[in-house]
Parts: sequence; structure tokens; C-alpha cells
Amino acid sequence: MQNRIFDKNSELYSRANEMRRNMTRHERHLWFDFLAHHKYRWRRQQVINNYIADFYCAKARLVVELDGSQHYDEGDMLYDERRTEKMAGYDILVLRFSNLEIDTRFLDVCETIDYVATTRVK
Repeated sequence: MQNRIFDKNSELYSRANEMRRNMTRHERHLWFDFLAHHKYRWRRQQVINNYIADFYCAKARLVVELDGSQHYDEGDMLYDERRTEKMAGYDILVLRFSNLEIDTRFLDVCETIDYVATTRVK
């Protein structure tokens, strides 16, 4: 089942590549100022099943999602819930942070990610 979650979907892979080239300000901040230098390897815009995760650490089976304002309307919140449940079915934990948290509590966000990743590594 593990391999199926990373099956090639050329449309999603093209979209993920585009998203990698055009990261949001908050994604760039988290990537360049923390995750790119983290003790575990992280991937940006990783395709998992039929979704694109903002950041994924395979060793910790951990996804980090950054949520802008569009994630707070009812339809998108339900979509995010279903997506999180699907990831949990693959033993992948999803951490969600708002863009506001990146702006105002960056060090706390980084500490949380590091702590959770470290505790999940087997």
C-alpha cells in the first residue's frame, strides 16, 4: 500500500512542480529558514495519493500544511478534514499552521515541527 500513495499522476506532479517554483511568502520562509536545514529531509509540494502536501518528511511520516485565509471557509475546511483523515490512514500525521502563526510565532512553529518530527521517527 505504501507505494500506492506515491503513484505517479502526471497532472498532479506538474502542478506540484509549479507550486514549488511559486511558493507563497510563508512557505518560502518556513522552507528556507527552517525545513531546508532540518535534521531530517523534507520535500516541498509532495504528491501523496491525490493530494499535494506543502511539506513532507518521509522519515517522520509527517506533513506540514500552511493555511491561508482560503482554508477557513466551510467547504475548504471539510476538504482539509477529509484529506487529513486520508493521510492518517497511511500513518501520516498532518500538522496545520496558519499564515498568521508563521508571521507571529515562527520559532514556536519550528519548535513544534521539530518536536513532533523527532518523536515520530522510529
